[in-house]
Amino acid sequence: MAGVVLSPYAAFAYTTNTWVGLGLSVLAFGAWGMGFNFATVSYFSLASELSGERGRSRTVAVMFFLMILSVILTAIGLSRLLKDYAPEVLIRAFWGVGATALVIGLLVVLGLEGRHQPGRETSPRRLSARDLVRTLVENRQARLFFVYLVLLLAAILGQDILLEPFAAQAFNMTVEQTTRLTSIWGTCTLICLIVAGVLEGRVGKRTLVAVGSWGAALAFVTIVVSGVLANTGLFYLGVALLGLATGLSTVSNLSLMLDMTTATGVGLFIGAWGMADAFARLTGNVLGGVVRDLVTQISRDPLAGYLVVFGIEAILLVVSLALLRQIDVKAFQSQTESPSLVERAALMSET
Repeated sequence: MAGVVLSPYAAFAYTTNTWVGLGLSVLAFGAWGMGFNFATVSYFSLASELSGERGRSRTVAVMFFLMILSVILTAIGLSRLLKDYAPEVLIRAFWGVGATALVIGLLVVLGLEGRHQPGRETSPRRLSARDLVRTLVENRQARLFFVYLVLLLAAILGQDILLEPFAAQAFNMTVEQTTRLTSIWGTCTLICLIVAGVLEGRVGKRTLVAVGSWGAALAFVTIVVSGVLANTGLFYLGVALLGLATGLSTVSNLSLMLDMTTATGVGLFIGAWGMADAFARLTGNVLGGVVRDLVTQISRDPLAGYLVVFGIEAILLVVSLALLRQIDVKAFQSQTESPSLVERAALMSET
């Protein structure tokens, strides 16, 4: 909540004092980044433990259905609040969203995990970040999956900070219109989350992931073409296609992530995949911000930076698909279930 509430103050501070704006930005996005990743790793680890192997796909589907639904509702609410845009209106809106999220978040964790739950086994050893790195280095499948997640998520998440300013720059959209883009993307994602949940038992996870990734790559190409042609309709088509592709691949990728997590190393591997998510967000944000700014400065064209980044994200998706073909869940499980990997990591931490 602290990161959400501070972010508009940081943005407005830049207009009067660059250093104050920079300091507030570090606080805002530092709080958001640490809080988000700290909570996410623990959340997925807990979800994996509570759902069990058989219930993981359903758990993932429900989790992301509710998450995307909340994104849609928030985007619709924000677009209405920001209809008559003013700095104070934006600040009030951020306070409202942050406070609501905090209250809901605190309420839902009450009683979710007891201090002493019967039948729950606790690990006798605590594994460090060094153990996590050693495990990834020793397990080829884990390494491949880690890199795959970084590339895939960096491509998909990298557009988060670019899509709305691109729409404003390329098509002169208002704040209300650009905010509404999130609800369009979210609705399409929600539709395909349901479709993916239905199809997963009939169609292989890899097939759904591949279709979703190719669809996302096509969406980025469509958005690039819309910018070149200044075609608003084509842009909306690209946003909708990106939402559909994201929903299709989300359930399958997360279910695959949970498959790449063994019962003896839930915390270890969920931590690794959480680290991949955090690194992907860093990569995506740097790609979206720094590369866009550099290309814009060099080309003197305000749209060129956006178009180059969207093109790079399409390429990253294609590369991630090449890595996906080399990932073998059974090979991963056979390596990690032997006493060599997780236990050796624990033993090494004691020496």
